[in-house]
Amino acid sequence: MFLQINKIAKTYGDKQVLQEINLSLPFYTTMSILGKSGCGKSTLLKIIAGLEQQDSGEILLQNKNISTTPAHERSIVYLFQEAMLFPHLTIAANLAFGLKVRKMDKEIITEKVAAILKALDLEAHAKKMPHQLSGGQKQRVAFGRALIVNPPLILLDEPFSSLDVETRASMQALYKKIAKEFEITALFITHDLKEALIMGDQIAYMEGGVLQVYDKKEDFIHDQKTGVLEEMDFWKELG
Repeated sequence: MFLQINKIAKTYGDKQVLQEINLSLPFYTTMSILGKSGCGKSTLLKIIAGLEQQDSGEILLQNKNISTTPAHERSIVYLFQEAMLFPHLTIAANLAFGLKVRKMDKEIITEKVAAILKALDLEAHAKKMPHQLSGGQKQRVAFGRALIVNPPLILLDEPFSSLDVETRASMQALYKKIAKEFEITALFITHDLKEALIMGDQIAYMEGGVLQVYDKKEDFIHDQKTGVLEEMDFWKELG
């Protein structure tokens, strides 16, 4: 198993945000975690990334216990809703940044940046600055910056929520393509039901700090608390 979460719990003051979360994520799999705002989704991702410390429980990444490993030593990439690009660097320089920090050879950096630009259809924007790009293009660059360092795990915290409907749909399709091409392993959190179904090879539902992972999408769809059947009935009535 690639990622194993065992009985992770977190409390802020008198509020228990996470209640003994258990999760198993296989290699090259994207798991969607659906849940309303404030249910604990982002807290879970931050704990896995090392940005927050759990009260109890353990995190195993490729059978290595990283429960107390500092964030910068976990080699996990966390993608937020905003692209968070360096405004003073070109798109190519933004993509190259992580490789330069790792002191890779200049020729290798040039090759890798060119490959990512091509994969994300950003070749025409290499010399532009972030403020010259659309929201969707900025998110493509953010993806590229994550992929180029070949992280073992990518954590996506509602990365498309600020995009318009059309751009969001194109980014979802792009992610599915890139995930297959680069053999990505990821957790993708969202509060959008349709997005959860589209993006996830596996699906989990979080409510009140409790996480339920479903063996099959059919089980998720037919569970009353997820709201899938209710939404399907709504669209049938409109049709």
